Amino acid sequence: MKTSRFSDAQIMAILKQAEDGIAVAQLCREHGMSDASFYKWRAKFGGMDASMVSQIKRMEDENRRLKKMYAELSMQNDLLKEALGKKR
Repeated sequence: MKTSRFSDAQIMAILKQAEDGIAVAQLCREHGMSDASFYKWRAKFGGMDASMVSQIKRMEDENRRLKKMYAELSMQNDLLKEALGKKR
């Protein structure tokens, strides 16, 4: 997955500037980003502070790790069922 050019703190600062009344088009021009990126960030991080954003990142990482672990165990389970089914 492609990582963002902007850190969480920078994203929060940009969203804060928009809340303070700076036009979205001007912010996007200043920071060299698209309108779509801004609106995606606002939908995802709007109304949060920096600690909540870092907590969400940690939870996403943990979720990714758990999904990977589940997929590996599921694959092992299928292989074992297949091996036991052939022996009978």
